[in-house]
Amino acid sequence: MRYLDPKNDLTFKKIFGQHPHLLKSFLNALLPLDDDQVIDSLEYLPAELVPEIPLLKHTIVDVRCKDNHGRQFIVEMQMFWTEDFKNRIVFNASKAYVKQLEKSKPYNALQPVYALSLVNDVFEHRLPEYYHHYKIVNIENTGKTLPGLEFVFVELPKFPTPNITEKKLKVLWLRFLTEIKHGTDTVDEALFQNPEISEALACLQESAFSESELESYDRYWDSVSSEKTLMEAAEKKGKIEGKIEGMIEGKIEGKIEVAAMLKRNGVSLEIIQKSTDLSQEEIEKL
Repeated sequence: MRYLDPKNDLTFKKIFGQHPHLLKSFLNALLPLDDDQVIDSLEYLPAELVPEIPLLKHTIVDVRCKDNHGRQFIVEMQMFWTEDFKNRIVFNASKAYVKQLEKSKPYNALQPVYALSLVNDVFEHRLPEYYHHYKIVNIENTGKTLPGLEFVFVELPKFPTPNITEKKLKVLWLRFLTEIKHGTDTVDEALFQNPEISEALACLQESAFSESELESYDRYWDSVSSEKTLMEAAEKKGKIEGKIEGMIEGKIEGKIEVAAMLKRNGVSLEIIQKSTDLSQEEIEKL
């Protein structure tokens, strides 16, 4: 039995965008919800149209839903990290929160919005933790919070290899996302023992996909590969431009230092201009 990677656009949406009970299990496991906040049921919402991130037009998977209490949940699978992605998440969640008032509801009817971002990349290089929970807190009294928006970012490459006897649902779902890759043919029995994850695994069986779906699956990986190349090229270009800019700035600073020294020693303005290529106005300001 061969499986496809659940992080692909096609497979991720097939599992979490078509099976609300699987998404409910996933969100209850991954989100920092109290016992009295557990999600009972879900319904899907249309994906919001938001500005695209430069270079990352095809690597973001977006699933939106709300529960029986009116709380909204935005789930995104992101293959690469950029600071623009963080801004996009805040924009998405804030827009979903504000749009609740379009039906002329009072402010006290606003329900929380949770944004869960699964990132197949490392962005907090100095922190060992893979799970990052953000909410609006009082800086001096962190126990005091403002309800409305909460954000969870999961750095999948940091997820540690767990003890295989660990049965916690959060760990099992993260193992599902990180251990199952394209072409995987052997799955640990612990994942099959959970009914929701076992069903999600069945959704990933390569034999369950049509030829056209597999072509779409491959095209997504091609787009990911292309965008990675573009990102690396842009990063390299930025480093080169930064180095050149630094050299130019250093050269200008050197001319200014020379001009200032000549001026202190009483050298004529004409000679300073010829020696440094600085304008008369620039020299007079020294």
